[in-house]
Amino acid sequence: MIGEMVNFLGPWTWVVVGLILLGLEILMPSTFLLWPGIAAMGVGTITLILGVDNPIWPWQAQLLVFLIFSLIAAYFGRKLMKDKDWEKSEVEGLNERGSQLVGQMGVLTDAIANGQGRVKIGDTTWRVKGDDAKAGTKVRVISAEGSTLVVETA
Repeated sequence: MIGEMVNFLGPWTWVVVGLILLGLEILMPSTFLLWPGIAAMGVGTITLILGVDNPIWPWQAQLLVFLIFSLIAAYFGRKLMKDKDWEKSEVEGLNERGSQLVGQMGVLTDAIANGQGRVKIGDTTWRVKGDDAKAGTKVRVISAEGSTLVVETA
């Protein structure tokens, strides 16, 4: 079935598959389909040169080379992205709301008892930990541990 489809579509099969993968990559928020798309374009180039009827280039060989190219492209692409720091955000702590609050002041809504309490910062109430303090005490955020803020009295 796969062999018939490849023969029917001709040498452009892999180029079309590569373009579809690269087109779908635009819709995804990562580089997941980029590397197989590049690999498919590479196999498409080889297929255009050799042709689909070439006895040394059956669909099984094309699929194997596609898998190998995908792994190689993913490996070197990941390495390139890591070396260029493309994975890091330009804004420090972009999706870490708690870490963005370090240095902010707030007022305890619930007293800190046994190291646990609640503080209001802006329009949000946060779980906090720190030294025991009464409700209404002003505190400063010194760090964040997940969704819990570590505070000290101001």
